[in-house]
Amino acid sequence: MYIIDTALKTRQEAGNPIRVAMVGAGFMGRGIANQIVNSVPGMELVAIFNRSVEGAVRAYSEAGLDNIRTVKTLGELEDAIVQGVPAATDDAMLLCRAESIDAIIEVTGAIEFGAQVVLEAIAHKKHVVLMNAELDATIGPILKVYADRAGVVLSACDGDQPGVQMNLYRFVKSIGLTPLLCGNIKGLQDPYRNPTTQEGFAKQWGQKAHMVTSFADGTKISFEQAIVANATGMTVAKRGMYGYDFNRNADALVEQFNLKYTGHIDDCTKLYDVDELKSLGGIVDYVVGVRPGPGVFVFGTHDDPKQKHYLNLYKLGEGPLYSFYTPYHLCHFEVPLSVARVVLFQDAVLAPAAGPKVDVVATAKIDLKAGETLDGIGYYMTYGQCETAEITQAQRLLPMGLAEGCRLKRDIPRDQVLTYDDVELPAGRLCDKLRAEQDAYFAPAKVPVLI
Repeated sequence: MYIIDTALKTRQEAGNPIRVAMVGAGFMGRGIANQIVNSVPGMELVAIFNRSVEGAVRAYSEAGLDNIRTVKTLGELEDAIVQGVPAATDDAMLLCRAESIDAIIEVTGAIEFGAQVVLEAIAHKKHVVLMNAELDATIGPILKVYADRAGVVLSACDGDQPGVQMNLYRFVKSIGLTPLLCGNIKGLQDPYRNPTTQEGFAKQWGQKAHMVTSFADGTKISFEQAIVANATGMTVAKRGMYGYDFNRNADALVEQFNLKYTGHIDDCTKLYDVDELKSLGGIVDYVVGVRPGPGVFVFGTHDDPKQKHYLNLYKLGEGPLYSFYTPYHLCHFEVPLSVARVVLFQDAVLAPAAGPKVDVVATAKIDLKAGETLDGIGYYMTYGQCETAEITQAQRLLPMGLAEGCRLKRDIPRDQVLTYDDVELPAGRLCDKLRAEQDAYFAPAKVPVLI
């Protein structure tokens, strides 16, 4: 963190700012634009894509810029960048192909379109910073393979909970502890929420109802914890994670685990068996209704009695699990730092370490009927749950990121996980092709049988 500000200052003083383009200018994209334009020396937001070009113009205008140029061709975009004029476009591929751009920030949350953008950016040697856990959890490992082959960095971002968890994980590991749990603190978890129930909250904060629903119904946190698992090599202890909910079950949890409970995340180390965590190689999880929300936490352990004595002296307790937490995540404020880490230091904030460890599987939110076409993430028909990649593959479970647009072959009762055999996939999608390629690429090697 603290070398980034100096490195950016150096770029600013040299008149050689990082040139970044952004794909998507919704609620979060507008925040990122404002942050880069007004608070990040040594970096320029040279172009913005949005499906309606007016949205891209709005993002610049809200950041205080005018004289925005709408561009339709690669030549027009390159000219605008050379002249220092902010460029707005409804053609995302121009940003991926422009030689003057160092990195792309992908902020759409879309999977099919996001896959197209990322592959095109990688093909043109662009670093990519994702604020798109949905894409990352669905086909991130194979996209990372493409990025590695091209010699560019594909990374999730600081500010979002997964990036904050990964920063904390790296810190805990760097001081000699073994991280055994990466977790997220939530205020609400109800898999049956939908855009109608969340409409009021969405309007209050100027967000889209389906996006807010994906937070409330657990789908978003499932995507986020899946990408943390894929980056750390951790897994889940059970389908859906433990997800201890102190809003609903505080008294029962206190009694079950004999907790001395003050409402803080530090109290929650007793919820977990350290031997189980070790045997699993660490897990990802979440808790509901504890402080500090909406923060993140890492529980780690130490085997050295001398160091355990020091940890106790420093008020972290007697173990065997020690609690480390960050009490906030500042989303768009931190995204530009990710760009700087990637471009200047080739340091991915968070990226798949290898093949998938955890997937997010589509689960019926209501009773579903044969012939219906599934709606999207955060809508009325499905919610996502974490499951191990091994079980997902063995049982042919349908990834949540691929569910939208699938046509049901049979009735599915509420809370049943869907499988590939339950649906017809839409024809011709890139995301399905990449998912199949990912499954094949990371399939376990078959050991020959000797007779």
